[in-house]
Amino acid sequence: MRRSEARDLRRQVLFRAGSAAAQIAARLSGQFDLVPLRPSDPIAVDGPAVLLVERAPRHLGRAAGLPGRTNQLALIALLPPGPAPKTIPAQWYACLPRNAPPAVLARILDNAFEHMATRGDLDRLSVELRDLNSIGVRLSAERDLKRLLELILTKAREITHSDAGSLYLVEESDTGDRRLRFTLTQNDSVDVPFEQFTIPINGESVAGYVALTGQVVDLADAYHPPLGSTFKVNRAFDTQIGYRTKSMLVVPMKTQKEEIIGVLQLINCKPDLQRRFASPAEIEREVEPFGVRYTDFAVSLASQAAVALENSRLYESIQTLFEGFVKASVTAIESRDPTTSGHSFRVAELTVGLAETVDRTPSGPYGDVRFSPDEMKEIRYASLLHDFGKVGVREEVLVKAKKLYPNHLELIKQRVEVIRRGLELKYSRRKIEYLLQKGREQFAAHAEGLDAELASFVAELDDGLASVIAANEPSVIAEDFASAIQRFALQSFEDHLGRPQSIITPEEAKVLAIPRGTLTETERKQIESHVVHTFQFLAQIPWTREIRNIPEIARSHHEKLNGSGYPYGWTSDQIPLQSKIMTISDIYDALTAADRPYKKATSVEQALDILDYERKAGNIDGTLLALFIEAKVYERTRPRR
Repeated sequence: MRRSEARDLRRQVLFRAGSAAAQIAARLSGQFDLVPLRPSDPIAVDGPAVLLVERAPRHLGRAAGLPGRTNQLALIALLPPGPAPKTIPAQWYACLPRNAPPAVLARILDNAFEHMATRGDLDRLSVELRDLNSIGVRLSAERDLKRLLELILTKAREITHSDAGSLYLVEESDTGDRRLRFTLTQNDSVDVPFEQFTIPINGESVAGYVALTGQVVDLADAYHPPLGSTFKVNRAFDTQIGYRTKSMLVVPMKTQKEEIIGVLQLINCKPDLQRRFASPAEIEREVEPFGVRYTDFAVSLASQAAVALENSRLYESIQTLFEGFVKASVTAIESRDPTTSGHSFRVAELTVGLAETVDRTPSGPYGDVRFSPDEMKEIRYASLLHDFGKVGVREEVLVKAKKLYPNHLELIKQRVEVIRRGLELKYSRRKIEYLLQKGREQFAAHAEGLDAELASFVAELDDGLASVIAANEPSVIAEDFASAIQRFALQSFEDHLGRPQSIITPEEAKVLAIPRGTLTETERKQIESHVVHTFQFLAQIPWTREIRNIPEIARSHHEKLNGSGYPYGWTSDQIPLQSKIMTISDIYDALTAADRPYKKATSVEQALDILDYERKAGNIDGTLLALFIEAKVYERTRPRR
């Protein structure tokens, strides 16, 4: 209730019928509403009232249903002649002698009503300030931009008793052109078709005028703006939706730097916030101007909203910056190993998909698991950064496609060529020596035997090199083939100086005898160390509270439930659920990724069979794998045709 309304209410003076107070009250007839009470009548008031008593009632609060001294009821005691009481009860507003002049009593009554109105205003203001503070807290706590805008408009309408309202945001193009975007609208009485659009910031529209000038516009009737106004209201739109825009309050949303970032437009102030208008005629009859009080509220809330909106945009820009940094980091790391390009992004897609499936599961071991939006974000970033530690692994190990590094294989080929040349030189020398010693008579037959012997050695060399090249491939090799490679390292050929030369060294033979894959034990340890590096790097980042578990989730994606994983050998109870989810996604993508130099891609069916084998071996979670398959999470990374 507005203060002016409180002063316009009936000013009731209550007293007990037939009492001395009744005789005194009779002198005030015409100035106040006199209400005589029988002894059995309850003291109940529907507005400000003064109760004239001859002594303080003992049970006033209980009788009136109100506390002893309230904003709606004041007690004035009319005392008989004699000494004044030493103390005045807290319930009394004032005490007067019964023979006080009517003018004095009237003045005291006026003061009492003024006092009650002031107390009511203060209480109302206290509630409104508390509401404004509460709204400010909610605005500052909301990070989601869409929900924030909804909250701003809803609370602005509530605190100003607006039937409808709209929100405009200032946006700037790359060329510096500034326009207002119609971002949100609400209406209690009619359904409004909504579609975003932009309008120029100029004086032709009310919102554009406010955004241009920064001035508040308070219109008692929007159809009849003040003379000289450049703006006007679109009546055709009202006709289209069956509405009447009458009172309008439009305020700028200014930041602390006085920058206008939006406009809040409130429409049709109504006495009862719950009122819904059925027709334009009802709006015409009942809608009131907003006035100074609601204008002050709207300006205050718009300022809070501008700060909250600016903070939300700042938070959003930081999120965008961080997102870009993460993606750039992942791209940079994967550029060191182009064969795994896109792996981290696909793992993140699969992991989030499986986490969403777990979140929707109503029953089973994970029926009670629910991931908050922040936890989903945490899972995604941990998945994107799960191989971040590869930056600490030597690049030649990361991209090693064969068992021998290219320069090592080239060295073996050079050795073979040197031995070949040496053998050719050796046998050429033997021919010359024979020719000089024996002459030409039997040279041809002897030379033919030497050529056959040389060809045998050269063929043996070529076979040896072919075996080396075959063993160098990352395919699985049989145990007898590995043994043959080891024996081959012990075999030697004499060069032209008679010195023994081997095609491969024992160290090279050991590498070529790797039964599966391309990595030596030392190199495998280096690759596996990327998990430790990942944790060490990520642990140095000052994560916010909402996503502080990223390092813990990322460090565990190579652990196995039975303790056979690396680098820590943790078992199921020690591995976070998020990491168990990521493990399945990581294995699946590694199996189905496009052909890599050291392996061929497997089909989806084969990959799922391998994952099932991992489940049977106790390596991965069977419930999660079942959800992964049943929900067809794996289809999220299938190429779209």
